[in-house]
Amino acid sequence: MFGYYLNLALRSLGRNRVLTTLMVLALALGIGACITTLTVLRLLSGDPLPGRSAQLYYPQIDPYPKNGYIPGESKPQENLTWVDANNLFDAHRAPRQALVALGSAKIQSRDAGGRPFFGDAVMTTADFLPMLGAPFRYGSGWSADDDAAGARVVVIADFLNQKLFGGANSVGRTLRLNGHDFRVVGVLDHFSPQPRFYAINIGRSYGDGDGAFLPLRAARAVQLDPNNISCWEAADIEHLETAPCMWLGLWVQLTDATAVANYKRFLDGYVREQIAQGRFHRTDTALPDVLQWLRIENVVPDDARLQAGLAFGFLLICVTNTIGLLLAKCLRRSREIGVRRALGATRGAIFGQFMVEAAMVGLAGGLLGLAVAELGLWGIRHQPAEYASLARLDVSMFVFTFIVALVSALVAGLLPAWRACVVSPAPQLKSA
Repeated sequence: MFGYYLNLALRSLGRNRVLTTLMVLALALGIGACITTLTVLRLLSGDPLPGRSAQLYYPQIDPYPKNGYIPGESKPQENLTWVDANNLFDAHRAPRQALVALGSAKIQSRDAGGRPFFGDAVMTTADFLPMLGAPFRYGSGWSADDDAAGARVVVIADFLNQKLFGGANSVGRTLRLNGHDFRVVGVLDHFSPQPRFYAINIGRSYGDGDGAFLPLRAARAVQLDPNNISCWEAADIEHLETAPCMWLGLWVQLTDATAVANYKRFLDGYVREQIAQGRFHRTDTALPDVLQWLRIENVVPDDARLQAGLAFGFLLICVTNTIGLLLAKCLRRSREIGVRRALGATRGAIFGQFMVEAAMVGLAGGLLGLAVAELGLWGIRHQPAEYASLARLDVSMFVFTFIVALVSALVAGLLPAWRACVVSPAPQLKSA
């Protein structure tokens, strides 16, 4: 029976090529606009570490002076001072934790030669890469002893290894960072969380990732400065370890709700202790996980959500137009429907025939909508946005396109199909 409906639908669509073309075009434009904006929204709001992000938390406190402070109306600061970051780190209240600061280093391969260039670098501690699940192509990371000793070792990304060493195993070779020798102990496989949650507060949100990861104390010893420094009074930023400035982040791994509650109590207690010592004046603390941190940093701009909403509104208009066109076709085929009813076709059979026809229009609209979406994403990839190069359709969005197309077409076909199945055969036969 389905094959028979399919044959009738093909013949009907072929007889009314202008209406069929208009319906397919209307759905394709609406679907293409929706898929384009949804792909961008999904890219911006995606989980950077699926399976791990729910266990990673970012402690926040507020060391600012009391001036202008209104309890409950301020937010904890994005970063920590050197003193507070190390106090929290040395307390070891989480099974894994890592201090993080982002900077730019002058990089040169001592072995391979070549001209030095500036690249993104991460100053961190030993647990950072294992905690984030970074995969290694060669070698491994460094140890906590290396952190304490300020060992001059470095882990480099795959694209930096390709650029400096042609992709060969470079473990044991020497890299010059800011004019000082660092020994390569590991080479990462592709590792670039999107968005780059640990760097979004300095504007490194998307892209290929950071090139070099090195121990924090060793990085500071070779004058590698952080990009994000916030001071609350005049300070000597050449000596950030003693300056009243915030420039370090701390990520901790907490495996369950009890651990999170315990760490939050520890954080509140630390702030109360600092207030008692006269260092702090503000009680605000926060412990967001990765996704909460992304919302705090407004990673997804409001205009991206607005564009997605407008695209769905446009699709609704397209579906409404398709309903009108299908109704017009239905009215023009009243005599055919009357004859089929007189020959024994049930109302269910007529309804099914029209729904199959609507589904075929939807599938054709989905195919053309994919082309429209690809065209829209091609345009986005040529915009000067940091995430632009990542705007591509993946398999899930490809499948979702056809689901949206089919559902839209079936919704559009409901009213015409109902109108067709209630046509009375007698008046149509008399007027024939």
